[in-house]
Amino acid sequence: MAMIIYNCLKEERKILNSAQASNEMEVGSVQNTVIGMLDKQKELDAKVKAIKSSVTDVEQDIKTLEDMQDEYDFKCKTLQNREHESSNMSQEEYKKEQLSLQQMFLSLDLKRKEVVNKIVQLLHSAEHTQTALINDELVEWKHRQQTACIGGPPNACLDQLQNWFTTVAESLQQVRQQLKKLEELEQKFTYDPDPITKNKQFLQDLTHTLFKQLIQSSFVVERQPCMPTHPQRPLVLKTGVQFTVKLRLLVKLQELNYNLKVKVLFDKDVTEKNSVKGFRKFNILGTNTKVMNMEESTNGSLAAEFRHLQLKEQKNAGSRTNEGPLIVTEELHSLSFETQLCQPGLVIDLETTSLPIVVISNVSQLPSGWASILWFNMLSTDPKNLSFFLNPPCAKWSKLSEVLSWQFSSVTKRGLNADQLSMLGEKLLGPTNGGSQDGLIPWTRFCKENINDKNFPFWLWIEGILELIKKHLLCLWNDGCIMGFISKERERALLKDQSPGTFLLRFSESSREGAITFTWVEGSQNELQFHSVEPYTKKELSAVTFPDIIRNYKVMAAENIPENPLRFLYPNIPKDNAFGKYYSRPKEAPEPMDLDGPKGNGYIKTELISVSEVHPSRLQSPENLLPMSPEEFDEVSRMVDPADIDTVMCTHIQL
Repeated sequence: MAMIIYNCLKEERKILNSAQASNEMEVGSVQNTVIGMLDKQKELDAKVKAIKSSVTDVEQDIKTLEDMQDEYDFKCKTLQNREHESSNMSQEEYKKEQLSLQQMFLSLDLKRKEVVNKIVQLLHSAEHTQTALINDELVEWKHRQQTACIGGPPNACLDQLQNWFTTVAESLQQVRQQLKKLEELEQKFTYDPDPITKNKQFLQDLTHTLFKQLIQSSFVVERQPCMPTHPQRPLVLKTGVQFTVKLRLLVKLQELNYNLKVKVLFDKDVTEKNSVKGFRKFNILGTNTKVMNMEESTNGSLAAEFRHLQLKEQKNAGSRTNEGPLIVTEELHSLSFETQLCQPGLVIDLETTSLPIVVISNVSQLPSGWASILWFNMLSTDPKNLSFFLNPPCAKWSKLSEVLSWQFSSVTKRGLNADQLSMLGEKLLGPTNGGSQDGLIPWTRFCKENINDKNFPFWLWIEGILELIKKHLLCLWNDGCIMGFISKERERALLKDQSPGTFLLRFSESSREGAITFTWVEGSQNELQFHSVEPYTKKELSAVTFPDIIRNYKVMAAENIPENPLRFLYPNIPKDNAFGKYYSRPKEAPEPMDLDGPKGNGYIKTELISVSEVHPSRLQSPENLLPMSPEEFDEVSRMVDPADIDTVMCTHIQL
C-alpha cells in the first residue's frame, strides 16, 4: 500500500511540474506576443495621428497662403491704379512700393514651396503608413481569419483596422480638396517657375493612387461563407441549402453609405473550369445583389450581408463529367464580390473573393469536405489557388497537431494535450517517428488511406469521436475525465501501479463512428489483470448516459453476485466524486394506482444497466471481492432474489 501511495504521489508531482513548466512557457510566450502587438498598435496609432495632424497643419498653411496671395493681389492692383490715376507719385515712392511688392512675392513663393513640400511629405508618410496597414496588418488579419475558420483562436475585431483605414482615407480626401484649392490659387495667380504648376499633377496622381489602393484593399469578406446549420464548419456549402456571407468596407465614410451596390458571382475568372476535367459548375440562387450600409451592422460598420444565397449545380446533358483527377470534396471554388465607387472625378472598381469553398451535394460528404478546408487553410495563403489538391503538399506534424487540437477546443472547452497528440502522431507517422515535430504527413495519409489495419481513414475516425463528444460526452471531456487518446501499451503502464479497481476512459481505435471504452486493473502486483469493456457507441449512449453506465456497470460470472469493478478514476479519484454530479437523478415516485380500477394496468419500472458476463476464473478470488456500497447492494437486491443472496453468503462463510 505504501508503494502504491508513493507511486501515485510521484506521478502526481511529475504531472504538476510538467503542467507548471508548460504554463510558464505559454504565459511567457503569450505575454511577449501581446506586448509586441501593443507596441505595434501604439506605433501605428502615432503614425496615423501624425498624418491627421499634418493634414490640419497644411489646411492652416493654405489659408495663410490664400491670405498672403489676396494681400499681394490687392497691393498689385492698388499700385497699378495709383500709377494710372496720379502722375504725381515720386520715383522714390514707386521704387519703394515695387520693393515691397517684390518682398511679398518672395514670401508668397516661399510659402507656396513650403505648402507643396509639406503635402509631398504628408503623402509619403501616408504611403508608408498605408503600406504597413495593407501589407502587414491586413495580411495578418486575413491569416488570423483563416486560422479562426479552422477552429483556431477567434479573430481580432476589425474595428481597430477600420479606424486606421478610415483616418488615412479621410486625410487623403482632405488632401484632394487641398490640391483643388491650390489649383484655384494657381489659376488666380501664377508665375514661372510656380511650385504649384510644377508639382500639382504629381501630387494629384499620387493622392489618387493612394486613395484608390486604400479603398480597394479595404473591401474585405468579414465573415466567410457558412451554412447557418453548421456554424462551426464554414466554407463547406451544400447545394440547395442557404448560406450567409458578410462583406465590409474598412473605409467608413458617410458619403459612401447606400452608395455601393455589391454583386456576388460564383467562380469568376476561374481557369480550373476549363483546365480541370470534370470540374463542376454552379449557379447562385437568391438575391445576389446588396447595397452596403451602416444601419444593418450592430457596430455601425459599412457592410453588406447576404443571408439567403443557395447553390445549384449546372447539370450537363449526357454522361456524368465529374470523373476528373479531383473528387468532389477536393474541388475548390470561390465566391467573388464586385462593386464600384463613383465620386466626382473618381471611379474605382472594387473586388474581393472568399476563401476557397467546397461544395457538397450530400451531408455525408461534410467530414471529407471539412478535411479539405483544414488542409488548405493550414498550408496555403493564396485564396485563388483552386488547383491546390491536384498536388497537395505534406503537412508538418507540428502544424497538424495544433490544428487537430483546435478541432476539439473549438467545440469544447479542452484541446488535446501533449500525451494525446503523441498517440495520434504515432498513428500517422508510426511509433518510431510519432514524436517528431518535423515529421511529414501526406494528404492521402490524413484523409484517404485506411489507417493501419482498419477500413477507414484517420480523419473520419477523429470526426466520429468529435461527434460522439459533442452529443454524448461533452461535460466529461470538459472536466478532463476522459483520457481519450492513449495506446493500449501506455494504458497498461499507467494502470499497473494503481489500486485495484482503478480505471481510465479511452476512445476505441476500431470504430469509425466513434466509441468509448474503459479499462480497469485488478489483482495483486504479482498477478495483474487488465479488462476492457466492449466500446460504447452513440447507439448505447443515446439510451443511457455514460456516467450512469459507469455507475451501474456490473461484471457477472456463473454462481457469482454481479459486482461493479470500477472504483477509482485514474489516478485515484473515487468514481462517485468524478461522475456523481452527472448521475441521473431518481425520478419522482409515480402516483399510486387506482385500487378500484382494473388490475394489471400498471407497469413494473425497469432500468438499463451494463453487465459483462465473464468466466469465473477471470474474477478475483472470493477473499478479494470488492466491497459493495449500500447503493450497489440495493441494486443487487432488486435484481437477485434475497434467498439466493443468503445461499451465496452462507456458502462464502462455509468456505
